[in-house]
Amino acid sequence: MNIFHFLWRNVMHRKILSILTALSITLTIALIIVLLQASEGVEQSAQKGYGPFELTLGSKGSQTQLVLNTYYHVGSPGGNIPLQVLHDLKNEQEVANAFAMTAGDSYNGYPIVGLEPSYFFTRYGDHSLIAGGMYNKTDEAVVGSHVANMLGLHVGDTFHGSHGLVHGSGDSFDTTSDNHEEQHDEPDHEHFEYQIVGILPPLGTADDRAVFTTVDYAWHVHGITHDEDKQITAILVQPKSLLGAQMIKNKYNQRIDVQAVYTSKAVADVVNVVDQGTELVQFVSILCVVLAAISLLLSLTSVVTERKKDVGLMRLIGKSRQYVWSVLIGEGLFLTAIGAIAGLLLGHLVTYFFASSILEWSGVHVDALRFVPGEGWLLLGALLVGFVASIGPAWKVYRVDSLQLFRS
Repeated sequence: MNIFHFLWRNVMHRKILSILTALSITLTIALIIVLLQASEGVEQSAQKGYGPFELTLGSKGSQTQLVLNTYYHVGSPGGNIPLQVLHDLKNEQEVANAFAMTAGDSYNGYPIVGLEPSYFFTRYGDHSLIAGGMYNKTDEAVVGSHVANMLGLHVGDTFHGSHGLVHGSGDSFDTTSDNHEEQHDEPDHEHFEYQIVGILPPLGTADDRAVFTTVDYAWHVHGITHDEDKQITAILVQPKSLLGAQMIKNKYNQRIDVQAVYTSKAVADVVNVVDQGTELVQFVSILCVVLAAISLLLSLTSVVTERKKDVGLMRLIGKSRQYVWSVLIGEGLFLTAIGAIAGLLLGHLVTYFFASSILEWSGVHVDALRFVPGEGWLLLGALLVGFVASIGPAWKVYRVDSLQLFRS
């Protein structure tokens, strides 16, 4: 009889116990897979989440809030800075590129971001749009691929923005002044209509979940015409060198209305906080692994207790101790392999269904179709745990005489 058929028949002989054992392994592996996928998504977003813009300038306040809002479109802007800061930066010899950003409005909860079109070519290279072209006029907009998919938008569609950034929260932020009180300017937004002229390709960053238009959209919406009244939310700076970045940072941090931060440092601080939370989840995962190993151990111990006579018969008809050992070890590895493969598939399936929600909530891309390096080691580790858990019950039968097993 084929060994796999024999193992399958033995497993099916105890369907309920086998299913519960495999299920505990499946859920454990799935939990760890989701954790690995999320962790990989955070790492990948941290690596390419801000492109070549090593410096970010914005209003005084939280550096983390400034960077998260600028590159991940999470939360509300912390304040505004004068447009003159952008003009000053562009005159700096150590600045390769500097792009102003205006934010504070949204469409169906997705942020409307004002940026120069050349930002996309600087950060992503010469990528072709899925449809249409880049915006050139104030009332034109392009939408990220995720926004287009979620809202069913097409080139030629029109929409009106609204004040504030968060779905139905009522939170608002005025992009034209430093007044953080709620502004009752919805009529201004109702009279300003955007036309979608292009849809961006999937970029693998938080830009997939934003709507982009010209920097001056906020000034037009709020009727700002004088240059001295025009303000921006942030400036994305690509320095020519690290030394130049340090010089610019030191210079602009001396101003009372501006702060300059290292983008990578702010992102690293966020990743460190995420890693601390991940360590707690990893501890829980280890406990789940221990419980799954105990479940497997109890299942195989039950096999030995229920089937002592079967084992005795195998020995009497000429099967060696090594064969009995292999069968019991094989059952443990068989159950472990079923649970591990099912857990791998379940983990990726859960990640796939929640990837959109993760992007919506955090701006982090999670690629459920991609296998992260740790998954292979996880499967090997699961089989090792299954082998170790099978040794005890197998050894219990291996060292007992066959006639004694049959008499009992």
